[in-house]
Amino acid sequence: MQRGLGWLGAHYIRFVHATSRWTVYGEAIPRRFWPEGRPFIAAFWHSRMLMTPYIWDPKVKIRTLISGHSDGRLISRTIGHFGIGTIEGSTSRGGTAALRAILKTLAAGHCIGFTPDGPRGPRMRASLGIVNIARKAGVPIVPLTFSVTRRRVIDSWDRFILALPFSRGVIIWGEPIWVAEDAGGAVLEDARLALEDRLNAITGEADRLCGHGAAEPAPGPAEAAAGQEIGARRFKAVSGGQ
Repeated sequence: MQRGLGWLGAHYIRFVHATSRWTVYGEAIPRRFWPEGRPFIAAFWHSRMLMTPYIWDPKVKIRTLISGHSDGRLISRTIGHFGIGTIEGSTSRGGTAALRAILKTLAAGHCIGFTPDGPRGPRMRASLGIVNIARKAGVPIVPLTFSVTRRRVIDSWDRFILALPFSRGVIIWGEPIWVAEDAGGAVLEDARLALEDRLNAITGEADRLCGHGAAEPAPGPAEAAAGQEIGARRFKAVSGGQ
């Protein structure tokens, strides 16, 4: 069944791409690296992965990190039809083997695709895992995203964007983010925030160009704490301080 669903998914992506008009912004950015065989980490939000097989140059080898869950295996079968390999695992949950495979892939001169908010969120919030990999491998992180005029927003944790046929589509590449080899805690956090902000900025711009409002990230730790404090104050007020 998964093989069949993967086949259908790949054909749907091809159909959407073939029936839509696409404009690419920032294409010169990855082309600083592709012709010379210089690897980098391509970062995109989990909700924007559907059309990434057509954002990528098919002549450039890339492997994508996926989860070991059934949805991850379905993604693997789907993108396999486009010649994209996968690495199964997680960089945060006992992912030593996955980390070794990623570093080996980058050292061989191949690129890695990474969803910094996957596989379970928080939505549009970058984890430190991708930043640590960039530091260890000595390669940049290059943000990318897409949006389309005709779409469905799936009611999932990531608000997955299902592109519809006969759309006008926008693809945007962002400027690379480099992480120094000797970067410590504060510098790593700055790089994580820079990636998060840059990905959200280009995603918001892609949505604006396609006539949509900007997607809202899930609340960050500070926002969540502030929300809990406000909620506690409101509860105290309506309960008479009991």
